[in-house]
Amino acid sequence: MLEQNILLSSPHSTDGYAVSQLINRCPPLDTNSRYCNLLQCSHFDNTSVIAKANDQTVGFISGYILPQAVNTLFIWQVAVDSAARGTGLAQRMIQHIIERPACNDVSHIETTITNDNKASWALFERIAKNYGAPLTSSVMFDRAEHFAGAHETEMLVRIGPLNKGNA
Repeated sequence: MLEQNILLSSPHSTDGYAVSQLINRCPPLDTNSRYCNLLQCSHFDNTSVIAKANDQTVGFISGYILPQAVNTLFIWQVAVDSAARGTGLAQRMIQHIIERPACNDVSHIETTITNDNKASWALFERIAKNYGAPLTSSVMFDRAEHFAGAHETEMLVRIGPLNKGNA
């Protein structure tokens, strides 16, 4: 029933605080400053999405077009409230972004995922399957080299080229 009441839209700066609260409720996501979330909701509104049910924020994806590869959408964070998990909301939100005019030239999706984040791996494997696209992965940020051992290695996941007619 919750899935039917969820509205997807571009975020606004006024959503920044609610996004911060949502991300705090979604471990193992790294929390950002509230200011960062305000920027995500305003500067990247065309490539991010907020999901609301009864005026409550239940999902958020931040993304942006890579400056050096304008055919690539980078998904920064995917947050889904516990009440909305298992409904396919994350997949719907990504598809919602891809269908926007700002993503007309997007043929690839990239993100980073730690090896132990099974839910994110499953999500992006489904995205690749839905778009009939291959998924590749390689180390982007190494635990020792980039995080001094304080964070797990972030794997760069690349999906594409997307067959947008498939989804």
